[in-house]
Amino acid sequence: MDFTVTFDRPDEGPKSGPLTVGWFLVSDKGAVMYDAPERIIFRQTNKTHAKSASRCPAVIQMESRYFMVKCPFDIHIGFKRDDKGKPVLVNRLGTASPVRGNKLGDLLTLVNETEWRYPDRPTVQLMLPYTFIADEMCYITQLGTFAHYRKDPLPGTIFGGRYPLNVWPRPLMWAFEWHEPEKDIILKRGEPLFYCQFEGDDPSRAVQVVEAEKTPDLMAYMEKISGVVNYVNQTFGLFKAAESMRPARLLKPKGRE
Repeated sequence: MDFTVTFDRPDEGPKSGPLTVGWFLVSDKGAVMYDAPERIIFRQTNKTHAKSASRCPAVIQMESRYFMVKCPFDIHIGFKRDDKGKPVLVNRLGTASPVRGNKLGDLLTLVNETEWRYPDRPTVQLMLPYTFIADEMCYITQLGTFAHYRKDPLPGTIFGGRYPLNVWPRPLMWAFEWHEPEKDIILKRGEPLFYCQFEGDDPSRAVQVVEAEKTPDLMAYMEKISGVVNYVNQTFGLFKAAESMRPARLLKPKGRE
């Protein structure tokens, strides 16, 4: 039995060429700390043998479609309950922490216990300014760093997520479900924090990620959709309304002098 799949791609227009995704920091405060997202490419690998995995087209295709966001901070935290039984985070580095104690609370949040998925698994959120945008249908999937080995595994799993970033551009966060709260969470600056995968309407198209300008239209649109999760459930139900307010073009690649 023969099975053939054919994709017709236009030679011109917004859907020609690679799927372009823009990234930007929603806030420029401390922008020097945040590295640009990087495509996952393992360069220093064995390519001498014709059957090496590093030369396998399927492996190359898969790796090229994931982009890595690195951790911008050195963080070492533990979990405990105070004398009233309330769950709290403990900064294990104390005065040796690169992040000042009064600033750590601005970055890390221990989610209210009533919102944990499991009663014995605390949820921690690390706030980040990374935001992605596209001018055509594009879904982003945020997931763990499965292709990078950690000698000391994290004591839990990250919360993944998938949504249409062309309609719902919003800052990402690193959300972590702490399966073993008796073990500390140790994050190191420069290490992979999470991956992003981007899907358009044609799976054969390549993906390119470029730095985007924070244009007035883009920031005004983000203002219209920001914070609604605090007031309604099931924000996916707002996508149609958001799309009706969206300007035709929001992605303007940032020029370099």
